[in-house]
Amino acid sequence: MASATILAPKVAPEGVAAAAPLPDVLPPVKPKKGFIGFLRRHPTIAIGGGLLLIMVLIAIFAPYLWTVDPTALAPARRTRAPSAQYWFGTDMLGRDVYSRVMYGARVSLIVGFAVALLSSVIGLAIGLVSGFIRWADSIIMRVMDGLMSIPPILLAIALMALTRGSVQNVIIAITIAEVPRVSRLVRGVVLSLREQPYVDAAVAAGTRTPVIMLRHILPNTLAPMTVQATYICASAMIIEAILSFIGAGTPPIIPSWGNIMAEGRALWQVKPYIVFFPAVFLSVTVLAVNLLGDGLRDALDPRMAKRL
Repeated sequence: MASATILAPKVAPEGVAAAAPLPDVLPPVKPKKGFIGFLRRHPTIAIGGGLLLIMVLIAIFAPYLWTVDPTALAPARRTRAPSAQYWFGTDMLGRDVYSRVMYGARVSLIVGFAVALLSSVIGLAIGLVSGFIRWADSIIMRVMDGLMSIPPILLAIALMALTRGSVQNVIIAITIAEVPRVSRLVRGVVLSLREQPYVDAAVAAGTRTPVIMLRHILPNTLAPMTVQATYICASAMIIEAILSFIGAGTPPIIPSWGNIMAEGRALWQVKPYIVFFPAVFLSVTVLAVNLLGDGLRDALDPRMAKRL
């Protein structure tokens, strides 16, 4: 049995002066763990998530934020400038712009979150099947390519022209326009995953195709899908505002940011505040979602994680 060798510290030869070891100039950096440390390493997630949380709270507690009925008409108080009584002023029908903007957050957030969820689920299913089953790939992707050849806003306008204006129809129209982009993303990820050794081992072991797709392929597609869902959410909010602005989205009686801007465009040069305030809220919300998506992309990327 070989005995263990103990390494002794090196000793300078006799007659040779050895310098003393230098002290550490900077203390070792200890990365902070936990939720606070995660936010410090990813400030874009903290900023984007904070702004988005504020918008969600505004949408939920809109009736308690010193608002009035956003559809109440008061012709005697129309086109009032922002003041202590009317924080954002009034529109041409005397409706309180502040109340309409607060309630309008509900429509944009509902549309954004619903489109992101529906398009992610549908696109994920299509991408899994197309990427893993070879004979179905050419058929499904040709249909997706045909839908992608049409700009999303034009496709949504065409679909809305076939139905009546409502929040549900807006969600369905935008979802159909966004599904092809999600399916192509998932398909690309699945094409790279199906060549991995663990997938070949599962196939060799006789594992059924649905089990392989759900147990080995699906979990590895969730990270890029989560990032893509944030961008879809932001895009859906913008498309909804565009549809409402041109009169092809939600009905005018529903207070949405697009409808508010559409009603104020005739008075833009003399009463710009009617368009300015909903435009600011829409821009901040879209910025928050995009910042959150950028932060999640960096956090879920292993190469970025090594640098951080």
